[in-house]
Amino acid sequence: MSWFSDEGGEYHLVIADQFGGNRKKINFKKPTFYYTPVWSPDSKYISFGDADRNLWVVNVETGSAQLIDNEGFAHPERTIYPEWSPDSKWIAYTKRLKNQYNAIFIYSIEKKKSFQLTDGMSDSRSPAWDAGGKYIYFLASTNYGLNVGWLDLSSQERPIRRAIYMAVLTKDAPSPFLPKSDDEVTEKKVNKNNKKDVKDKCPSVNIDFKDIQKRIISLNLPERNYSSLKAGKQGVLFYLESVPNEGLKLHRYSVEKRKGEKIADGIQTYTVSNDGEKLLCRFKGGKWVIADANGKINAGKGVIKTADMKMRLVPSEEWKQIFREAWRFQRDYFYVKNVHGLDLDWAYRTYSPWVDHVRHRVDLTYILDILGGETSVGHSFTGGGDLPDVERVPVGLLGADYKIDNGKYRIVRIYNGENWNPKLRAPLSAPGIDVREGDYLLAVNGIELNSDVNLYSLFAETAGKQITITVNDKPVREGSRNFTVIPVRSEAALRQRAWIENNRRKVDKLSNGKLAYVWLPNTSTAGYNSFNRYYFAQQDKKGAVIDERFNQGGSIADYIIDLLSRDLIGYFNNPVGKHQPFTAPNAAIWGPKVMIINEMAGSGGDMMPYMFKFKKIGPLVGTRTWGGLVGIWDVPRLVDGGYITAPRGGFYNVKGQWDVEGKGITPDVYVEQTPKMVNTGHDPQLEKAVEVAMELLKKYEVKLLPQPPDPVRVKRPVK
Repeated sequence: MSWFSDEGGEYHLVIADQFGGNRKKINFKKPTFYYTPVWSPDSKYISFGDADRNLWVVNVETGSAQLIDNEGFAHPERTIYPEWSPDSKWIAYTKRLKNQYNAIFIYSIEKKKSFQLTDGMSDSRSPAWDAGGKYIYFLASTNYGLNVGWLDLSSQERPIRRAIYMAVLTKDAPSPFLPKSDDEVTEKKVNKNNKKDVKDKCPSVNIDFKDIQKRIISLNLPERNYSSLKAGKQGVLFYLESVPNEGLKLHRYSVEKRKGEKIADGIQTYTVSNDGEKLLCRFKGGKWVIADANGKINAGKGVIKTADMKMRLVPSEEWKQIFREAWRFQRDYFYVKNVHGLDLDWAYRTYSPWVDHVRHRVDLTYILDILGGETSVGHSFTGGGDLPDVERVPVGLLGADYKIDNGKYRIVRIYNGENWNPKLRAPLSAPGIDVREGDYLLAVNGIELNSDVNLYSLFAETAGKQITITVNDKPVREGSRNFTVIPVRSEAALRQRAWIENNRRKVDKLSNGKLAYVWLPNTSTAGYNSFNRYYFAQQDKKGAVIDERFNQGGSIADYIIDLLSRDLIGYFNNPVGKHQPFTAPNAAIWGPKVMIINEMAGSGGDMMPYMFKFKKIGPLVGTRTWGGLVGIWDVPRLVDGGYITAPRGGFYNVKGQWDVEGKGITPDVYVEQTPKMVNTGHDPQLEKAVEVAMELLKKYEVKLLPQPPDPVRVKRPVK
């Protein structure tokens, strides 16, 4: 067996017998982090990937390593990994082409040369050799499209469909899907005296690369979101299917039967034994199961008892390993080689002695935070790790603000939420709950509540559970009302929605109904959903205030910017009602747009106003953004489950200059949120944005043109 070990401070390959003895160490010229080591079937080679997406093969006997290829891009999804042919003479792998689609390649051990199998007009991945040596299978998608822009918001809600394909490797081999003959087949007798059973003979894999793309055929399976294609015994395939709202399902396909069948639900990952007889599956909840590859899988049978596994751990030694690994993350993954000019050796010499004084994982996190800070980068985060479990009391909340009045708690504001939305359920605004602003909260579950009692002490352990509250419009029990309510665990979503709706109403009032208001919490799923919900529902407005304050980033908001920058190119008439025409394009708000920014918006929240300004959509109002435009992905977790980031990609502009990171985006109209104005109910930035937009409306308001006179297109010669 083999594994990578960082004993001594750097990773190296270790080969040992099945008991971990007779160890042989193989070092590499430039040690880094390594991925997906796979033995060749004849045990002469091991192939693996590294941090820089290189694919290697090492000769076990000599220890010499040969570079096969590079994936081409530091994409968040690693698709380059080795798949050995049954005869150990070929390695199939995936790499990204210049168009950023994946293609299948095959490397010849003998010739030390790679051959491209697929043409790059589809996104192809997950190669798997048939055990018989005549075919290679793979997945391919022809609707991959906008998913190539993995960092772009426009890749949201773009379902991928993949089909499963087979390439017939030699020009003389027939397709296994040719029409079957009705003639009887005489079984060939196997000589029992043969020293080797036919099944044990390793097939020789021969490949005719000329015209091989003409020998690619599709399996008779519908296109679905398939992944993790793996070969079992000859003519048997396994693959995962992602089903919306249901998760992953494992299927088995038989080439002979020309049929696929589902064999497991709720699976997360799996692997196939070398002989194709067993499956190792991981199910939800972290349960591992060894199952027969020939039948359906029962998640309750063959369970590996991982709960019984224990290891001896010396925290002080582990903390030293974690520190060095975190340092190596900056060395091997940082998006520019000079690490912003940091002398990494100096950083290690300076901070590694501190680890000797660590007495708790939080102490180590503090040191890692300082180490990351030395890189002078916006996205430097660390946390998690092996921390003690802390039992937390789920305090229930009613979604209300209170004040003390007459020695009682009085409800000042009730947050309404959306009771049809599970994430915005408001306990006091449900149908039949007649609790009003101004009421006194007198008791909880019959226990009297006065201002000398901590209000929330009576709500301990009540989140999500029915309780009875007693309220009255007077601070006395007489005439009080009792209601059964279910407190929520958090009011954050209710309060956020109240802030959004208050802003929307304020913009509507200040603009006399002419301006839309859209808040974007991030440039990920929540921001995408918020934009779609609020922007298009206000298409009747003459302009828009786009509020990206406190934007937490995520993706590049090309989807939003593209829609905000649309130009009106014409109309389609509407022959009914008041004849309001359809605009072309139809999904847009025409007229001026103003964006509000602040210092709490960063990352994708930096990039969005950058693009807004670059496309000259409108002015920016507020304060300068955070200035953190690098991407964090691709870096492994620390050994105890903790993390420290090492940015993997940074932004530079069309002039070839590094931009935004460390600078932020400066507003066109600078406005601060002064405490005095905010505390008196004002939002200076929002109010100024409305003022600027209304001024622009005077000059740039778009008025839809009415339908012109009916055209006369029928013409006949005049007699």
